[in-house]
Amino acid sequence: MSKSVIQTANAPEAIGTYSQAVKAGNTVYLSGQIPLVPQTMEMVSQEFEAQAVQVFENLSAVVAAAGGSMSNLVKVNIFLTDLGEFAKVNEVMARYFTQPYPARAAVQVSALPKGSQIEIDAVMVLPE
Repeated sequence: MSKSVIQTANAPEAIGTYSQAVKAGNTVYLSGQIPLVPQTMEMVSQEFEAQAVQVFENLSAVVAAAGGSMSNLVKVNIFLTDLGEFAKVNEVMARYFTQPYPARAAVQVSALPKGSQIEIDAVMVLPE
């Protein structure tokens, strides 16, 4: 099985010892994205909805760089510093997905990198 690194300037560059995504066979493992604007590497806003949109935009950019689309995501993990924002996550997520939706987990955590309120990672399977 071949393994390759996925990298795009249209999503925030990795700020640690990881890749934006790694493709193994036809499966792509996307690292967690926080709401950094790729061009500035600064937080998009302190407002939750803007952060959620930016995270999905960042994921979309990595997905596209890997040769897929959001409909190819099979698993999404959402980390929130306030689970009370879960309804807003559903609203934003509905802008990026149609049925059949990916499997999903959403958990509250005490803190995220750079003071982010949301982080999302995912697994994508590309058509063979």
